[in-house]
Formats: sequence, C-alpha cells, structure tokens
Amino acid sequence: MKAPDNVRGLRVLVADGWLTAATQYGPSAAPLPLLLAAGTIVGGIPWWTHRRRRAKVRVERALAAWPHIIAAIGLPGSRVMSAVVDRWGWRARIGLPPGQTSADLINSVPALESGLRARPGAVRVEPDPYRADHAIVRVLHTDPHAQPLPYVAPSDTAGRTVVEPIPLGLFEDADPVTVRLAHRHGLLGGVAGAGKSGVLNVILAELVACPDVVLWGIDLKGGMELRPWAACLDRLATTPAEAAALLADAVAVLDTRADRLAADGVRLWQPTPTTPALIVVIDEYAELADESATATGHADSIARRGRAVAVTVLAATQRPTQKAMGSGAVRSQMDVRICLRVRERRDVDLILGQGMLTAGWAADTLNAPGKFLISTPEHTTPRRARAYRVDDHDVTAIAARHAAYRPELDALSRDACTPPATTSDDGTDESPPVDLDDDPGVVLWAALLDAPENGRSVRELMTTVGMGRTWVYARLQELAADGRIVQVSRGRWTVAEPGMPR
Repeated sequence: MKAPDNVRGLRVLVADGWLTAATQYGPSAAPLPLLLAAGTIVGGIPWWTHRRRRAKVRVERALAAWPHIIAAIGLPGSRVMSAVVDRWGWRARIGLPPGQTSADLINSVPALESGLRARPGAVRVEPDPYRADHAIVRVLHTDPHAQPLPYVAPSDTAGRTVVEPIPLGLFEDADPVTVRLAHRHGLLGGVAGAGKSGVLNVILAELVACPDVVLWGIDLKGGMELRPWAACLDRLATTPAEAAALLADAVAVLDTRADRLAADGVRLWQPTPTTPALIVVIDEYAELADESATATGHADSIARRGRAVAVTVLAATQRPTQKAMGSGAVRSQMDVRICLRVRERRDVDLILGQGMLTAGWAADTLNAPGKFLISTPEHTTPRRARAYRVDDHDVTAIAARHAAYRPELDALSRDACTPPATTSDDGTDESPPVDLDDDPGVVLWAALLDAPENGRSVRELMTTVGMGRTWVYARLQELAADGRIVQVSRGRWTVAEPGMPR
C-alpha cells in the first residue's frame, strides 16, 4: 500500500474511534472536544500543504509555458523574473524586451487570459512604477471582491478632519482605498446599477463625521438620493431654480473668501471647525446640465477657482455623455475621478480622461455593483477596488448620529449668501411675522405654528430664528420628544396640533 493510502486509512481509523467514543459517552465528554480540535488541526495540515502544492504546480506550469503563450499573442521576447502565489491566485513580474511596454500587454489581456486558460476577467496587467521595461501580471483564480464589503461607520468626530484621506473600500490585494477631498474637485461616474449611490453614501458617511466641512447638496431627482442625508446637509436643492441659487451663493462664498485671503496675504483657506471647507455634492450632474445653463455656469466658476478657498464640487452622474461631461470647466478641473462600470468603452475616457482606456483603465469590464477604478494624484495605476457597502439603514443611523454636531459656515461666508426666501404659490412671502429680538425659542415656536402644509426646513428656521444649525436641531429634537412637533418629511417640521397654544 502506498504512503498516501496509509495516511488516509489512519485518518479513517481515528475518525471512527472518535465517533464511537462520542456515541458512547457524548461528544462533550472530556477529553473528546480537545481531541477533536487537535485532530482537525493535525489533519488539516496535510490538506492545506497539498492544496498549496497543487497551486504552486499550476503556476509553475503556466510560467513554463510563458514563452510559448507570449509568442502566440504576438509579443515574443518577454521573460518571467519572479512570481508569488497568494490566496487569490498568483502574480509575476515580467521583463519586457526593448521596444515593448506594459501598454502592449494591457492591450493583449484577452489573449493572455486565453493563453493562461484563465476565466474571463481574471488577468490584471499593471505598469511597474520603477521600470518602463517591466510589468506586473496578476491572475486571480478567485475573485476577492465577490462579496460586498461591510462598512464600519465612524463613531465620533474627535480628531477627524476633511484634510485627511477618507476610506472608500479595498483594492483586490486588500490594500485600503483612501482619497483626500479637501481642496479638490471630484467626479463619480457609472451606469445605473453600477453602485454610484453606494460610493456616494460612503463618501458622505465619512464627511458628515468631519467637523470642519459644510455640505450642500443638489439632487434634481426630487431628493431621492440626498434627502436621507438632509439632516446633515446645510442646504439641499431639489429644483433647477434652487440649484442655481445654491451655486450662486457658493460662488459668492468663493469670492468673499478669495478677497479675505488676498487681503491677508494668504494663498490657501485652511479648513477648521470655525472656518470649514464647503463641498457642494451634485447628484446626477447631467440633469443639472440639461435643466439650467445658469447653474452649470456657476459650477464652472467654482471648478476653476474654488480649490484654494476650499469651495469644491463633488459631481456624480449615471450618464457620462459628451454633452454633460465634455463642455465647460467642470470635467477638466476634476482632481479625483472614480469610475464604476460603464456601458460603452469610450465612456472610460469621458470620466477618467483622454487615453485612460488605452492605458488599461477598462471600467467596462467591472462586473459587480461598487467595483470601481480611481484616478487621483496618489492613484495613477488601474487597480480594481470595491467600495464599502452603506445601506439605507446605515444612512439613517449615521445621519441621526451626526446631525446635531454639524458645523455652520463661518460668519464671513455666511454673510456672503443670500438668505433663502419662502414664498407661496402666488408669490407672497410666507415667513412668519416675528420679532427677531424675541427669545429664540419663542421665535422658533412661532415659525413652526405658521408653517405651511409641507412644514419648514431647518434652513428656513435657522434664517428666521437667527441661530446656528446645532441650536435649531437640538430644540427640534426636544420639541419632537415632547410630542409637540412632527417631521413632515426629511428635514421639514411642523407642529403636531396646529391649534396648540404657544
């Protein structure tokens, strides 16, 4: 009998003996649990060793056939310099002959997959950051991003700042994906179902925990995407007119801050809790481009001039068309670009920049929601990543946790904005006639008593009362806990009983 058969027979004998004893005395009787644990470990070592040996043999065979494979696809002369086997597959450093670059291998990835007998989409080719005549080839036998990645929300704001990079997800080698948004514009693109909303939720979940950034939102789909975050947004526009007014105010903040920096002889606005950065989040930028030329003109101005004064735009779109993304300054000024799956290969260049598809940024092959490619000054190679998953329940919990602690704009920036007016359908002012010298609590209650049917927004109450967002939100929570007011919709409040006395 061969040695492997002897080992297999011994395993069967030991297993039968343990089962017999467990049946006679019970599986929890000492020392059976200890023997089971020890036997599992001892018995698993040969299996694990054999599995690793088989994987190594498969890799060695593939590497031995490399000269024939590379010659068959029309790129002869390269050699394998080193190879490493990991839990997902293997990777090798390839030395290229004179005249060849990593781009040649990148353009031949489908042929490489065929030659290596790998599944479609299993081969990655990256440039070597140190040698132009080297490339990194990675073959994945198992997709490390087959399952969604759980998100762990930040529990407090201590020490957090928008200046530091925020986590988005993980690369395929388990390295974290982080991105810095301070003093940078961002573009997030991908078709419907690619996970754009999920990535945007991860970004917002991190930003609302930073006490040195104010968030404004534009969502022309009636607030479908951004309204769940309304409690943490200083302003939210859901119509083209509101979007134009919001962006006009952002330009006014930009101009005011620029004048202050010039007067002080400073070149960069440093975000702090008292002088926060302003990030305008625009969901579905293509809709804004279609609806309001005035709004896109303001967005262009912010894109060109807003970085130094910490007034920036984060634009997301499901339709990266040439009309939406190719005109104006917005697209060309984006420092952070995140590309999820696209329907047409040419859309890769529209989101990430001209020539990126040829360089290996094949976002059209991404095959699951939340998988993306990221291009920033720190991320210059096409490495696939997957974003953390933030579901609707997470959004509700995170927004509620941080709503009362969100900062407001500094006085200089706040004075630059036009106070929002509340008007009825016939154009008359619906703001309650109150004396701003009264006690703020009385003024707040009067505004809620005179609220229209759809309630008053936190922003309107802040303007009426003359108090900050934190104060207004804390009073609203107290009144709601007492049952005196109700939330009509996200971010809008009214009294529980209109006839209730003050």
